Amino acid sequence: MELLAEYVKKLVDISDEHLHQFVNYFDMVSIKKKEFLLKQGDICNFEGFIIKGCFRLFTIDEKGNEHTLYFGIKNWWVTDLNSFLNKTPATFTIQALEDSEVLLINRKNKNKSFEQIPAIEKMFRVMTQKSHVALEQRMIRNISTTADQRYIEFISKYPQIAERLTNIQIASYLGISHEFLSKIRRKIVRE
Repeated sequence: MELLAEYVKKLVDISDEHLHQFVNYFDMVSIKKKEFLLKQGDICNFEGFIIKGCFRLFTIDEKGNEHTLYFGIKNWWVTDLNSFLNKTPATFTIQALEDSEVLLINRKNKNKSFEQIPAIEKMFRVMTQKSHVALEQRMIRNISTTADQRYIEFISKYPQIAERLTNIQIASYLGISHEFLSKIRRKIVRE
């Protein structure tokens, strides 16, 4: 809970009483490596704050290909936001890539926190805006840069994540085959 409290304090000005109230809306869940926090098609009833470990948020298309939207590590949030907000079947699967711990808040408690603690609504608004900007930038990079450039940027920007992933997982995030990623890595080593 301390990690979440520190996170909140960095984003908004909040009283100790309200902070204590907010963190008590969460439940701690431990997830083993390769287990699922959410499966595509289920209803997402939580937003999760990662305490430890690594998660992958991905979807599987009609051909059975996996497409990774993002990876989440300590101090990151994980959810299928559309499913959570609209109570619709999840587009994404959330899988632990390592033994992990995550704090979960359900819809009812999140809404209560918005009603009772204005600073929390502000925090989630700021988080959503930052997330939106990051996704826009990723979309632009995906259509305007080469796979080589995207790979180099990914390992430079997220070294603490890249070292924990397989080639297949990184390739899924970059939107390329793992064979093509292997070629890129060999080319970089030669240069």
